[in-house]
Amino acid sequence: MISIKKVWFDHDQLFVELNDDRIIGTPINWYPNLRKGTLSQIQNYEIKGEGTYIHWPELDEDLSAEGFLTFSKETITV
Repeated sequence: MISIKKVWFDHDQLFVELNDDRIIGTPINWYPNLRKGTLSQIQNYEIKGEGTYIHWPELDEDLSAEGFLTFSKETITV
């Protein structure tokens, strides 16, 4: 099962390290709720479900480990 080990950010990217040591980076702008958040809100996250997803309580956003492997900009609906 794929799970998230680590999460970090730079100026405009969200990065996750998975339990198989893959590192995936995606633009924060791909996620409307994160895009609207302040830096403080974006940095306030929890890794939940034994690493299966990330939850941002202040932004009502959840991103799954599996989603990082299948998500693309074309799947975004705004």
